[in-house]
Amino acid sequence: MDALTPCLIVTAGLVVVTAAFTGLALRIRRRGTAGGGLGGALAAYEEAFRTTSHAAHHEIRAQADRKTPDGSPDPLRPRRKRG
Repeated sequence: MDALTPCLIVTAGLVVVTAAFTGLALRIRRRGTAGGGLGGALAAYEEAFRTTSHAAHHEIRAQADRKTPDGSPDPLRPRRKRG
């Protein structure tokens, strides 16, 4: 049991650190407070390990970068005919 204790301690430490970073990443994404560097690091991680969420990340960014339309015409007011 004495030989197994250091391995268990190291494994428990890695689990705690990984869980802390995962929780931090989720909180940063939820609040939208990720700076450029941290957002890029998280995107690089997703590109390497989670390709489907990386594709979704690019779709969300593309949607956010699109300009909003000017608005739809008023359906109650008829259009004037030109000419």
